Formats: sequence, structure tokens, C-alpha cells
Amino acid sequence: MIKRFALIIFLSLLLFGGLFGWKFFQISQAIKNIPVQPPSVVAAATVQHDEWQSSTSAVGSLVAVAGIDVSSEVAGKVKALHFESGQSVQRGQLLLELDTSTDNAELAGLEAAYQLERVKLARSQQLIARNFISKSDYDLNKATLDEAKAVVAAKKAVIEKKRIVPPFAGQLGIRKVNVGQYLAPGDAIGPLQQLQPIYADFALPEHHLANLKVNQTLKLTVQAYPGKIFEGRITAINSGIDVATRSVKIRATLDNAERLLHPGMFVDVQLLSSEQKAVLTVPDTAISYNPYGDSVFVIESGKQGSTVRLKQIITGETRDGRVEIVKGLNENERVVSAGQVKLRNGMLVTLDKLPAPGERGTAP
Repeated sequence: MIKRFALIIFLSLLLFGGLFGWKFFQISQAIKNIPVQPPSVVAAATVQHDEWQSSTSAVGSLVAVAGIDVSSEVAGKVKALHFESGQSVQRGQLLLELDTSTDNAELAGLEAAYQLERVKLARSQQLIARNFISKSDYDLNKATLDEAKAVVAAKKAVIEKKRIVPPFAGQLGIRKVNVGQYLAPGDAIGPLQQLQPIYADFALPEHHLANLKVNQTLKLTVQAYPGKIFEGRITAINSGIDVATRSVKIRATLDNAERLLHPGMFVDVQLLSSEQKAVLTVPDTAISYNPYGDSVFVIESGKQGSTVRLKQIITGETRDGRVEIVKGLNENERVVSAGQVKLRNGMLVTLDKLPAPGERGTAP
């Protein structure tokens, strides 16, 4: 019984061993027949030495040279509107009229009283020449005339204030009133901003103060127009340092003839210096940006061909499609500038004769 059981086990092992060996042979042959994947084709770029103009970065906001909410000094009901929301206006241009019917009637009565006082004074001049009235009566008539004249002038001023005009040229915002609406003194009619030129206010740490000067050139960018650079000059540097932040406030003036910039916009400021600094740069397409740090694939030559090695780097400024390398690369090293997604450490690569697509327009 035991011999029969052992024989069955031996035959089973022999059968399964044969099957396993046959499958192993088939898999080995299949692996041998798999075609070898050719090396990945990548674009290469060289770490270059460049001379960049020194600059300091900051953030700030745009401020209108002049900006107000147009309002009325006197109360009244809106009689007519002479502007639309967003309209450009000139200084002194009529924007709004308040009802002046009651004021005009009062002015007519005051002017009549003024004319009467003029007649009284003329008669007093004739009578005092003949000594028919006293000097005090003459002075009283003259003072009454002056008072009537002042009252007429005051009423005319009130009527004139009911014609609302802008104190400077600029662009109006969204209007806040309608015909027939009652306005109390100080009620806003609409915002008015002078957009040409325009100010940019920003701050820098106090250690930059020695390198700041009026008329120094700067460049600005805004989120509304990606890639567009606006140029300006420093026109004022604050006389004191902010005690809370230990920073100095700076104001620059920019030409805004196209009216692209508006007060309140957030701006990135790049303050340029006359000094030049030596930097190592690579195309921005060569860098892989990750939460744990920036990296590039460095191309290395060996007996088997070109291979790649992932290397961590520290980057600096970005200008015109090139990124400053602060640490991690040396001049003339070659890095992958296109095709990094399919790469891993130690992979063989084939170098494309053309640069990365983003660099072909500037390639010699």
C-alpha cells in the first residue's frame, strides 16, 4: 500500500515537473522573441553662461494719479444726465443737472431787491450832496446794497453747483444715479479715475534703500495680460521706513496711453539695476517642477551610448524662456529639454538633432 502511494506521488511530481519545464521553456522562448525597445528620442540643451542685468522683485498695486467719487455739494432732484457709464470725460464737461426751478425764482426776487437797493443808493448820493440826509443813512443804504449783491452772488453759486462737472479729465465708472432721483449733499454720482499716466505703489526691504534712486527703470506684469511687459520709472521714494515691516514704500509712474492698466490691479514688479551678474541658464522646458524640488535629466555619455540621470537643482529667476540655475549644474553640461515624461534613471536615449519645439524659433 505504501509503495503504491509513493509511486503515485512520484508520477504526479514527474508530470507536474514536466509541465512546469515545458511552460518555462515556452516563456523563455517568448522573451527571446520580444523585440528590444529602441532608446527614447529626446531633445538636448546645453547649460549656458549668460550675463543678466541685476534686478529686484516685488509685488504692489496700481493707483490712479487722481481718483474720486463725483458727488453733489448741494441737495436736489436729478433733472438731466449727460454721461454714460464708462465714458471718458474732459475737465469741466457737464455731467448732471439738478432741478433749479425754485432757485431761479428765488434768484429773480433777489435780483429785483438788489436793483431796488441800487436805486435807493443813487437817490441817497443825490440827497447827501445837498445835505438832505445824514451820512449814517447813506452808509446804511450802501451796506444794504452790498448785502443784496452778496445774496444774489450766493444764490447764483448754489445754482451753478447744481451743474455737476468733473474737476479733472478721466474715465467714469458705473453711474449710481438716475433721472428723478433725489440727491443729498455728498451722495456719489459715479467714480472718476485719471488713467493716464498711472502710479504703481510697492515696497522693498530697507536693505535695498541704498540701491534705489529716482528715475530708476522697472518692468511690471499683470495677470490680466500674461506675457505683456509694462515699463516705468521710480518717481518717489518714501522719506521714512515703515516701523512694522522695516520696508520702504516706492511709487513708480507708467505711461498708460492704451488704458490697459486700471487702479487696484495687482502687479509683479522687477526693478532693474545697472549692474550685470553672471548666471548659468537652461531652457524652462528642461526643468521638471515638483513639490519636493525642481529637477532635470542630465545626459551622460558612456560605452553603451547616451544615458540620463535625474538631478535635483535650485532655480532662480526666469527671463525670456530661460531659467537661472543657482545650484546643481555646471556650464556646458547637457540636459534633456523635451521628452522627460518617458524617462527614468539610467535609460538609454537618442539625441534629436533639432532643439525642443519651444526653442526652434530662436535656434541658430
